[in-house]
Amino acid sequence: MAVVTSCFRCVTAAALTLHRHQPAFLAVRLRLRLPRRRIPTNRAMSFSSAASVASPHQAGAWYVVPDLSLRDHRFAVPLDHSSSGSPSITVFAREVVAAGKEDATLPYLMYLQGGPGFESPRPMEASGWVKKACEEYHVVLLDQRGTGLSTPLTTSSLSQITPAAEQVEYLKHFRADNIVKDAEFIRLHLVPDGKPWTILGQSYGGFCAVTYLSFAPEGLKSVLLTGGLPPLGKPCTADNVYRACFKQVQLQNEKYYKRYPQDIQVIHEVVRYLSESEGGGVLLPSGGRLTPKMLQCLGLSGLGSGGGFERLHYLLERVWDPILVPDAKRNISYYFLKEFEMWLGFDQNPLYALLHESIYCEGSSSKWSADKIFSEYGNLFDPVKATEEGRPVYLTGEMVFPCFFDEIHALRPLKEAAHLLAEKEDWPPLYDISVLNNNKVPVAAAVYYEDMYVNFNIAKETASQIAGIRLWVTNEYMHSGLRDGGSHVFEHLMGLLKGKKPLF
Repeated sequence: MAVVTSCFRCVTAAALTLHRHQPAFLAVRLRLRLPRRRIPTNRAMSFSSAASVASPHQAGAWYVVPDLSLRDHRFAVPLDHSSSGSPSITVFAREVVAAGKEDATLPYLMYLQGGPGFESPRPMEASGWVKKACEEYHVVLLDQRGTGLSTPLTTSSLSQITPAAEQVEYLKHFRADNIVKDAEFIRLHLVPDGKPWTILGQSYGGFCAVTYLSFAPEGLKSVLLTGGLPPLGKPCTADNVYRACFKQVQLQNEKYYKRYPQDIQVIHEVVRYLSESEGGGVLLPSGGRLTPKMLQCLGLSGLGSGGGFERLHYLLERVWDPILVPDAKRNISYYFLKEFEMWLGFDQNPLYALLHESIYCEGSSSKWSADKIFSEYGNLFDPVKATEEGRPVYLTGEMVFPCFFDEIHALRPLKEAAHLLAEKEDWPPLYDISVLNNNKVPVAAAVYYEDMYVNFNIAKETASQIAGIRLWVTNEYMHSGLRDGGSHVFEHLMGLLKGKKPLF
């Protein structure tokens, strides 16, 4: 397919009249007033828990990976920024510079990872977008609260909080609104003189960046977005998101089976095996269960990212154990079962499953939106019906279903909390459309034409509401463009910000 690439500028939201219902809530501008201070460094310090952080900010010594210098920062921030008596949690950020530039006077760029519920990347060497960014910036890789080294929330750590209603009260503080407040806290403690910085938001990190533009634009010098323009305009946008995403998922399935038509039969055989097994599935190594519907979740990683088709095909090559003894029973291989669990990753990052639909909620509940829209498609996405009728089994995409909390062993203790979160209505605002309409912060965004996770049409609608945004629309990359072509993607967006790329 030819590469479709275009750049254009949305001058004002008024230029494109899109009739939407605005959220039925009042947005509150974020104003953090924190003392600005020099970075304390303790080379012998051990960072092991929130309790070990005695001051709001502590920094470790510089250390190296090939061609990069890194320094670890821990910040003691309130669990609830709106409460003066809130307990503290630890938020971790890793500062990265090109080797030899530790003391260079450079501006700062914070990276916001996709998710929700995933930590920032761990640099192994100078490569990709990090290498390019370090030519001009001190790069700050944030582990968003609840992930990585930022008071990580796992099944085991959440088990300390009971009952499920109390877990929900705790978890409600782990969305984009508080991630932005953490970022502002960090900026005012880390950046010399508390100067505004640049934000790079990938996927959900882009959603957080738009929240930042809404409530704390004074902290931003510029914003870069890659596959991360969120839906706007309704108390809960989840239904619209999933209706759009299911259509793109269907297209991705069709493209996959056109490339690997032999996998239609492979998946049919697996679905039959699972549906005919006792209980409708087989045990996974961790104690969970692989069912036909869970099998469809391979599409989450396999259908929407660069190289995903190939990785999925090669995984399906290993689905069966070899028959070593005549007349032995056919079994799904341990290799496949273990890889399946590793592909999902929900056991290590439960926040993704718990909070995924809530990222679309402002004053309304999601009510298991993905599962509801899945049902609207009738038999189209039914794996057993598709197998019986000889149709390709459509895999699913970025959707969280209630059955995850039955079939994934590590999520079972969180089932009640998950159902309470799905019904929760009093979610605070995440965006302020009036502020975005009058945005003054330079913004450049990569919008991927065939994005399976962040729908292209929804992203365009949102862009029309952010004054002054410059878009790079391309099908050269999938949603994983920043990972797959990071240096090129970063350089292109910086060119848009600096006026090096033409408007048309």
